[in-house]
Amino acid sequence: MIVRLWRGWVRPADADAYEQRLKTVTFPSYQARGVAGFRGARVLRRELAGEVEFLTLLEFDDMAAVHAFGGDAWDTPTVPEAARRVLLRWDERSAHYEAD
Repeated sequence: MIVRLWRGWVRPADADAYEQRLKTVTFPSYQARGVAGFRGARVLRRELAGEVEFLTLLEFDDMAAVHAFGGDAWDTPTVPEAARRVLLRWDERSAHYEAD
């Protein structure tokens, strides 16, 4: 299995709405792509001084599924305009790890 990790940071006042958007808009849109080998997505949240960090974990059967999901820019995350308006910063590249 491959786990794709990506982080983004928001202001505390935007954190609840951002997390809700991930769970109700972003993650369902990933599932709707119908990519064979995409297993699902989760989000982790961490409160920091003056900001909130989100870590998203997307799970795939293998790197072929990651490439099918991401296309030619398979390690470049798609950050929609709505997310860009609330994110303070984000990872420019997703990291991919082998997992059991």
